[in-house]
Amino acid sequence: MHPSWSEQWWPVAYVRDLDPTRPQRFTLLEQDLVLWWDAPGESWRAFKDVCPHRLVPLSEGRINSSGQLECPYHGWSFDGQGICRAIPQLGAGARSESQRTACGSLPTAIGQGLLFVWSGTPSAADPAALPLVPLLQEQGDGWADGWIVQDTFRDLPMDALTLLENVLDVSHVPFTHHRTVGKRENASPVEAVITREDSQGFEAFWQEGPRKGKLGSQNTHFRAPQLMWHDLTAKGFARILTVVYAVPISRGKCRLFARFPFQFKAALPRVLVGLRPRWLQHIGNHKVLEDDQVFLHWQERVLETAGGSAAAEKAFVLKTSADVYVKSLHRWVNGQGGGPFAGRPLPPRQDVEALMDRYHSHTKHCASCSVALRRIRSLRPWLWGSLWLSAVLIGAGQLSWLLWMGVGLAALSGLLLRQTSRWQRGLRIGDGQPPRNQRI
Repeated sequence: MHPSWSEQWWPVAYVRDLDPTRPQRFTLLEQDLVLWWDAPGESWRAFKDVCPHRLVPLSEGRINSSGQLECPYHGWSFDGQGICRAIPQLGAGARSESQRTACGSLPTAIGQGLLFVWSGTPSAADPAALPLVPLLQEQGDGWADGWIVQDTFRDLPMDALTLLENVLDVSHVPFTHHRTVGKRENASPVEAVITREDSQGFEAFWQEGPRKGKLGSQNTHFRAPQLMWHDLTAKGFARILTVVYAVPISRGKCRLFARFPFQFKAALPRVLVGLRPRWLQHIGNHKVLEDDQVFLHWQERVLETAGGSAAAEKAFVLKTSADVYVKSLHRWVNGQGGGPFAGRPLPPRQDVEALMDRYHSHTKHCASCSVALRRIRSLRPWLWGSLWLSAVLIGAGQLSWLLWMGVGLAALSGLLLRQTSRWQRGLRIGDGQPPRNQRI
């Protein structure tokens, strides 16, 4: 694998979504990792997800009372440095520490609320070189300079490069995301120019900007190999960033980390954005992601048949200035030895129902959405109970005040049952019906 992919800091989770009481699994560049909180060392750790004893996954184990990672098979326990501190099967006085009993440990660092793992030579890891968005500065538990940041993530059934190719391409938004975050009538020529291009990525400038110039000019930055952001200032409203990290899990699968920072001109929009629960925002984010998920999953297999990134400019018909983003991305890829899984075939295409999964690709890993789903499931039996109670009140009330109480209770319970059913489904699976194709 080319160093541009292997010698990198990669985000693996938002810190707010990690549970310090249990180990969690993540796959990075086809390597299974276990992420866990080392309380004595006050640090998040990333180990190779394999016990040196009998090669079972440590992510199936626990964090014991000593604050060590304990293997589920025979109880071997490891400290934050990966050193084996206990082997229950050894006799009294026998030493458990040795090079062969140690776990493989990868360097970690935290920046802008993300946990990063270094995938390369440990001695080369430099926490000062984390791929961060320079405009965002942390201040206590929030952000400096009035920024308010929304975030989401999802495991997507496509290569990280396919994701990057899509989010860098600004010209698809009015069509693909019509009726979610775009409108077809706002489409116009994208006269974008590349202002910098080298081995570290590229920058682009679009003078007119989205919505036929109504929002202002837009700058695009690609920091290879995983980070891009669009930056525009909507006149009189806000400065808005669209930030995406594309993290390779395996061939045909990546994790998207998306952030939406706003720097509002007025106080009211900031308050309104802050009032929306994170889990409800995530349901809306899923809908936008699913606008193009199905056809991107299909498209990358067609490109693979045509020769992959090396043949992109021949396979695609890139004849407008809107295509400079895609051209520049593939020039970088081919100049850096190809993608992270060069020569590996894509897995078989999935059906639409599998592509619409939200629970396994997001909700179970998200602290906000998993709690919301549990609470909704707990609430619904009570709502059914209140619906039955309303029927009793209506039957007993005849024309008295009990009748009207029962009617009101029935209406409220019915509305809440309908809404919680929608939320429950929204946290589990998409409907596969992009709004752009629905009749008004």
